Amino acid sequence: MSASNAVYSITPFTLLDYPKKTACIIWFAGCNMRCLYCYNPDIVLGKGTIDFKTAISFLESRIGLLDAVVLSGGECTIHKNIIPFIKKIKSMGFLVKIDTNGSNPLVVKDLIFDRLVDYIALDFKSLPETFSQITQSRFFSKFEQSLSVLMHSKIDFEIRTTFHSSLISETQFVKMIEFLESQNYEGKYYVQFFVNNVPTLCQLESSHKEIRIKNYSTSKIKVIFRD
Repeated sequence: MSASNAVYSITPFTLLDYPKKTACIIWFAGCNMRCLYCYNPDIVLGKGTIDFKTAISFLESRIGLLDAVVLSGGECTIHKNIIPFIKKIKSMGFLVKIDTNGSNPLVVKDLIFDRLVDYIALDFKSLPETFSQITQSRFFSKFEQSLSVLMHSKIDFEIRTTFHSSLISETQFVKMIEFLESQNYEGKYYVQFFVNNVPTLCQLESSHKEIRIKNYSTSKIKVIFRD
């Protein structure tokens, strides 16, 4: 395993990031997207400060104290040694969750096939017509592939969207739900509202939460708004 500094920082404890589990968060530096509303510009644009060996030493000190490890960022799947790193985490008995933008479906597939991940949060940024603008990337087809991988697996996962009213209109939001239905997705769809007045990659106007007053759930998809 490389000793390169891939990790930006570690949050030693959270009750919010892995459903019903105590966990820590390992934040990976760097990302292959530049989402306009990104809350973590320092992580996305910065460099790692912690090597894998140091991160493993920290996790060894948490054996028996935490249930799970969340790998977030940035984008954890872009790091070439992510799989051996997760193998080491799993060998210590932790559950593993990854937060991903879906740009590396082959990595997601390998993690699932090798039973190295227990829960995945997949970001649904937007539909193709606005995807490049919002993410400054061209990975929508990769996202589709990752969604397909998850849907054809038995792993626990969630789909989530960060909603900013100036980037995604209500009409587009409804079409996003329709897109999920067209992919035969059934289940929960989490929508987290952009938090105003925080540092982001791009300076954005304030976002409103007017869509929250309506019920967008369908017979197959339950839309859940998160604060």
